[in-house]
Amino acid sequence: MRRYHRSAALTTAVLAGALLAAGCSSDSGGKQSETGGTDAAAGKATTPRMTVALVTHAAPGDTFWDLIRKGAKAAAAKDNIKLVYSSDPVAGNQANLVQNAIDQKVDGIALTAAKPDAMKAVVAKAKAAGIPVVGFNSGLDNWQELGMLEYFGQDENIAGQAFGERLDQQGAKHAVCVIQEQGQVALEARCAGLKKGFKGTTENLYVNGTDMPSVKSTLTAKLQKESTIDQVVTLGAPIAMTAVQSVKDAGSKAEVATFDLNKDLVGAIQSGDIQFAVDQQPYLQGYLAVDALWLYRTNGNFSGGGTAPVLTGPAFVTKDNVDSVAEFAKKGTR
Repeated sequence: MRRYHRSAALTTAVLAGALLAAGCSSDSGGKQSETGGTDAAAGKATTPRMTVALVTHAAPGDTFWDLIRKGAKAAAAKDNIKLVYSSDPVAGNQANLVQNAIDQKVDGIALTAAKPDAMKAVVAKAKAAGIPVVGFNSGLDNWQELGMLEYFGQDENIAGQAFGERLDQQGAKHAVCVIQEQGQVALEARCAGLKKGFKGTTENLYVNGTDMPSVKSTLTAKLQKESTIDQVVTLGAPIAMTAVQSVKDAGSKAEVATFDLNKDLVGAIQSGDIQFAVDQQPYLQGYLAVDALWLYRTNGNFSGGGTAPVLTGPAFVTKDNVDSVAEFAKKGTR
């Protein structure tokens, strides 16, 4: 059972959203560490220079994380922060990256907890070293027990339920939920929520999200084998674009809808190839996670009172409202 009140969380999300400042830069994901924060946002802090480590479970080449990093870099530029980014999809390796940040005596750490058990010991070490840690994107059900100050992200189970209810409205009967990383808590929660909210049949299909040809062939075979599937649910924009091709290759009449958004997916919604997307606003997650550490270090602030997460989604992007998002997607911030 979650230990926060929904009204408090939603209020926090609204207040936090008002803090968002404009700013973006162009870079791509990767395992190695690098510094950022050179692109100026609106205004700039005159507080002493800080160093913040941003450590994620991003897989190489996954463009979703570009949006996270752009938001983080905008906040870093505004707050006079040296931002050090690193990532690794392997939980143990990600924990090692957090340990590296502790060894470097950074002023704050923002991390994703896709595999919470792997983060427990290293977050405790950060706290013991006096380094504040905030969570974002993955680990909503675990951030408090891990000892983090705050959390910024989407309630994936609730988002999944809302997704399922929308499929009911559209008349879907048999959905396959494509999970690109088995055991990743946020992805599993999405499909669990879908199953709870959808009145039709739901089954999970596990694929290797780092191998798109394999994703395509696995999903194509599934659709050819089970002609009753009328809805493909994907959990990331690149997987969704691949799913569109799988549907065509299989000669299936299934529709495709997805979680998460990028520039290509906006175009696919506009063309009707994809029904809709759930946007968790990754730019906002990166921005708020970094800005929160500055606020804590400079003024002792922490959002949600340490008990409620800041919710950044779900927001549905459909053909009816996609044009309002398209201009931001072109800039690489949605």
